[in-house]
Amino acid sequence: MSETVIRGNAFSNIAELLHEAARGAPDAPAVSFNGATRNWAEVESRCRAAATLLARLGVGKGDRVALLGLNSDVCFESYFSPALIGAMFVPLNYRLAARELRECLNDCEPRVLLAEAEFAATAKAMQEHCPHIRHVIVFGGEATESGVLDYEASLAEIIAEQSYVESNPGGSDDAILLFYTGGTTGKSKGVMLSDRNMLSNTACAVEDYRMERGWSFIILGPLFHLAAGARIFNCAALYGRGVVLARFDAVNVLESIERYRIDSATFVPTMVQMLLDHPQYADYDLSSLKIVTCGAAPLSLALQRRLLQALPDVRQYQTYGMTEASPILTILDSVYHVTDGPLSAKLGSVGRPPSHVEIRVVDANDEDLPPLAVGEVLARGPNIMVGYWRQPGLTAEAMRGGWYHTGDAGYLDEEGFLFLEGRTKDMIVSGGENVYPIEVENVLTEHSAVKECAVIGVPHEVWGEAVHAIVILESGASAREDELIAWCKENLAGYKCPVSVGFRSEPMPLSSVNKVLKTELRKPFWEGRRSQLV
Repeated sequence: MSETVIRGNAFSNIAELLHEAARGAPDAPAVSFNGATRNWAEVESRCRAAATLLARLGVGKGDRVALLGLNSDVCFESYFSPALIGAMFVPLNYRLAARELRECLNDCEPRVLLAEAEFAATAKAMQEHCPHIRHVIVFGGEATESGVLDYEASLAEIIAEQSYVESNPGGSDDAILLFYTGGTTGKSKGVMLSDRNMLSNTACAVEDYRMERGWSFIILGPLFHLAAGARIFNCAALYGRGVVLARFDAVNVLESIERYRIDSATFVPTMVQMLLDHPQYADYDLSSLKIVTCGAAPLSLALQRRLLQALPDVRQYQTYGMTEASPILTILDSVYHVTDGPLSAKLGSVGRPPSHVEIRVVDANDEDLPPLAVGEVLARGPNIMVGYWRQPGLTAEAMRGGWYHTGDAGYLDEEGFLFLEGRTKDMIVSGGENVYPIEVENVLTEHSAVKECAVIGVPHEVWGEAVHAIVILESGASAREDELIAWCKENLAGYKCPVSVGFRSEPMPLSSVNKVLKTELRKPFWEGRRSQLV
């Protein structure tokens, strides 16, 4: 079994990461949520109890355990608990529409669905449509639904008995996490990540961000995204504390940084802008911050400069990656986050790959391109996913030649810094959330008045990109912009829905193989910008 060394300790799985934190720093704060804090000994005990509960409910190696809820201490624990018995944790996006949730649940077929109290009714409704869900366990409030288990009461009973199931994690390359991302075909993809994936990413983050033992991390991005979830493993590796916020709120973020003396914060560009624009920003003491990392979508140069001016004594990093890479592929080190001098030329870059990652830029035949030539970004390393859940064909296509094909376009300069130039696929990044146009197009074309449509990303000052639909109506049919947006909201998560709709009478521009040329549709909106990412 392969091992990953993190700060002098060798680990084969993330279960060992948890046990080492409880052994090495049992009294150190591990997680703070809603004003309450638990130490690492308490977190380990609760995770072992949760694993015991799952095992008693029939969960075994390879089985899935899903969670529906906002960020919470229970979600923090669940990044470890199923893995203790070799099961997979599936954090669900609570923002999805009911149809989308059913699709995910029917795909991964979890034996157990953990649900925050406010989502208990939704969870029970899901169980009716997804009979493979044997049990619903409710946390974070009173379990008022019939036929559900109470998470806290169940854990308390097991902890009182001290009758824990024996830890039995899977192999280092077995999947422990399953994240659903949008799909280019319209169907969500389940990305499987292993112990080795997550340990290699943790070692990279600790080393390259120069993190220190005992740090406090604020976890404010949604934990159904790996960018936030990966920080949980950083906490364990460093005997540190995760301060979990249920959702992003600018004042709550600022208050929490001051109250808990936060050392590390991770933002998406939208969050940065909201924080810097908030009228109370200057009222809070943010002097504890050591590092700020930004990812999910590139920061514009203007926003980077604002952040540098606002936090001049904080080391800042820009990260490029994706769920399939666990998630880090490249890091722009803090030394390049300067606005003057020779190093400032790298500020528009997303940096270089860490030591365990290889990056290539290739042409349409997967042949390497010379420096400064734009092509598709490929990656390889121990951080790259196990594959897509139950989609071997899609996995093989993404991993052809042994390299993960990101679908992103960019170039490497002579020093190996990666500059992104756009996307070879049509994915939209809006407020840090990925939106796949085909999902929106599939819903729009179900409307009786819509003959044809194309969904693109258009510039937005706050979100970076906004979803815009271009629609051709059926002959003699009529539909209003607000009507089509409302139709989408009935069937899709709100962030995926168009914020604007344009109507077109002439045919869509087509390529030689009759594919809609979205590059042509985007041109009027992005004219005067170097690319969609600037």
